[in-house]
Amino acid sequence: MTTPQQLLVQIAARNNAEWCAAMSRAHDVASSFDGQAWTASARTPLYYPDAVTLVPGADPAALTARIDVTAPGASVKDSFADLDLSGAGFRVLFEAQWIHRPAGAPAGVSDLGWVVVRDADLLRDWAHAWDGGNGDAGLFRPELLDDPATFVLAGRSPDGRVVAGAVAGRSGHAVGISNIFALDGGPDAAWPLVLDAAHRLFPGLPLVGYEHGQDLTAAVRHGFQPVAPLRVWLRN
Repeated sequence: MTTPQQLLVQIAARNNAEWCAAMSRAHDVASSFDGQAWTASARTPLYYPDAVTLVPGADPAALTARIDVTAPGASVKDSFADLDLSGAGFRVLFEAQWIHRPAGAPAGVSDLGWVVVRDADLLRDWAHAWDGGNGDAGLFRPELLDDPATFVLAGRSPDGRVVAGAVAGRSGHAVGISNIFALDGGPDAAWPLVLDAAHRLFPGLPLVGYEHGQDLTAAVRHGFQPVAPLRVWLRN
């Protein structure tokens, strides 16, 4: 990994860790940062890791000592894809790519209007649209709306229904985009709306995140570049 790549990964990983911390706070789960990683000592919300490494070469033993490995489901986001946690009972759940998009307006224009979600009722509608009937809409609690760095973006149809969206999380050097969705057309329908919102809300700041598979391909179509791999480890 080149030095510029490593710096971009550090920015993206820190941004992602701050979003994980915000989601954990909304669920009353305490967490902390140190020089190597962000960690939560209790089990984090569904789909969110218990640790995110912030620098290459993190100490695996020190990392796993700071999370709960006794309850099922412990997971670690290995931001630099350089850890071996198999000796601690973990397996690789999936691999993905950190992505980066320089600041700038989107090339395409969305037909949808967008708003930043400010109230619990709209957040509930957003969460049900994001969830698609899988039963996980309760993950997004109203407490998230109190976080000054978290912006839930809702794309609405002419009749006011939430039909697309994402979460934008601002950190010191970038804006992280996650949880992108569209009820029709998939990420290609959502990205123009999300990019327009991010450009207007955070002019001059680059966008970061991570994707894999077809979602990565879609992000590249909308101006993102893959930076470097990451891994998510799950304890057996």
